[in-house]
Amino acid sequence: MASTPSLTVFYDGACPLCQREIGLLRRLDGRRGRINFEDVSQPDAAPSCSIEREVLMARFHSRLPSGEIVSGARAFTEAWSRIPYFIWLRPIGRFAPTRGALNLIYREFLKIRPGLQRLAARTDSRP
Repeated sequence: MASTPSLTVFYDGACPLCQREIGLLRRLDGRRGRINFEDVSQPDAAPSCSIEREVLMARFHSRLPSGEIVSGARAFTEAWSRIPYFIWLRPIGRFAPTRGALNLIYREFLKIRPGLQRLAARTDSRP
């Protein structure tokens, strides 16, 4: 029996990279139900938070059980730490110096994300 989701992840379901990561998180979470996944990619999507859809799609966001919305490195580490073998990631994402370093890396990743998305889409469309 699945527990009440402790975290909501907002993701771009039209992004091949996002699809892969969310697919992996879903498989690893299995039937535990610790993560609720909300696809905000459709133009008529009505996210269950006050952040605009375009903002949610541009950067990784999660809603904590407290209702706080986090983004970037903290959102990733909160999501991954819900998976049993990755619980050790939570303190890394909450510790300001490591979170800052991870956010710098994430900002650089966001610059190359469009190219990686195109590459992933081409790879996915091959027979």
